[in-house]
Amino acid sequence: MILENKLGIKSEIELAKEEERISKLKAKRLFQSGFFDTLNFGSFESLRVIHKELFYDIYGFAGKTRDVNISKGNFRFAPTTYLNDAIKNIEKMPQSSFDEIVEKYIEMNIAHPFREGNGRSMRIWLDLIFKNEIKKVVDWNSIERDDYLLAMERSPVKDTEIKQLLKNALSDEINNADVFMKGIDASYFYEGYTLYKTEELGE
Repeated sequence: MILENKLGIKSEIELAKEEERISKLKAKRLFQSGFFDTLNFGSFESLRVIHKELFYDIYGFAGKTRDVNISKGNFRFAPTTYLNDAIKNIEKMPQSSFDEIVEKYIEMNIAHPFREGNGRSMRIWLDLIFKNEIKKVVDWNSIERDDYLLAMERSPVKDTEIKQLLKNALSDEINNADVFMKGIDASYFYEGYTLYKTEELGE
């Protein structure tokens, strides 16, 4: 099924290509401008704004809480009936330690508030919380795709695997553009987007 998009693209392959190019370029420019650092890290509003900024030129639902139920494999994300309440509860969760931050991230992943682009937006959101609370970011480039996806799939039941993966990948390079852009590429790779290198876009 081809998602309705502002580009008028009817091909799933072409849409994926343009989505990757446009949203990666947006992520790069937002980082370079310092925009991410202006957000109220850890709030749903900050995640909503990240999603909107990344995908506004592509989808009409950018930054809007989904109104359809979605699933991945055998896992069903929070039903729309309870989504707003789930988001409010997640916002109240503490985020002052590594464990608390990851637990909040897992709950937001279960909520999966948007129609598309949740993982890519949430990994930026997670890094902003880490950066501001514990002065670290995740070097996503150092985490294997299959390890990450499997750990996230298991995280609602057992969060030790994802915590270990993330802890082992923490970096002090919180303002390093190279770490950020390679991290964006890795984050997109988790979702199957591999055509463009973030650092080369817009040059």
